[in-house]
Amino acid sequence: MEPTRLDLERQAGSNGSRIVIRLNGKLTLETVHNFIPTLRPEPAAHLILDLGGVSFLHSAGVGALVQLFVQRRNHGQTFALTWLSKQSSAVIQVAGLTSSYPFTLRCQKHLHSTLSPETLSPDENQLGVQWG
Repeated sequence: MEPTRLDLERQAGSNGSRIVIRLNGKLTLETVHNFIPTLRPEPAAHLILDLGGVSFLHSAGVGALVQLFVQRRNHGQTFALTWLSKQSSAVIQVAGLTSSYPFTLRCQKHLHSTLSPETLSPDENQLGVQWG
């Protein structure tokens, strides 16, 4: 059996204050032990995780996302998730995180731009973009 993998890839458009990282693989109990220590020291003011390549999100992965969110919030940094699959969105919603934690869910067309609630059309706001 092949080991469970999660690869992190810095995306084009990242700069000193904003970094976009694409996750590829599974965010599970087997992969969080490398995921958290890799991203926790990230100094960029804005961290955006592109979850489009996540084939499975386990509750341990959700816990890791919450840890990153809390740590970054406590340091005055932001944290956003984008390109969530239906499964990932459902796991986060069932865990109650869309209302408990102000994760910022972003639309892909705004991924590399300055984003604020005022820059989104009503249709985009209906797509689940949340601000906290």
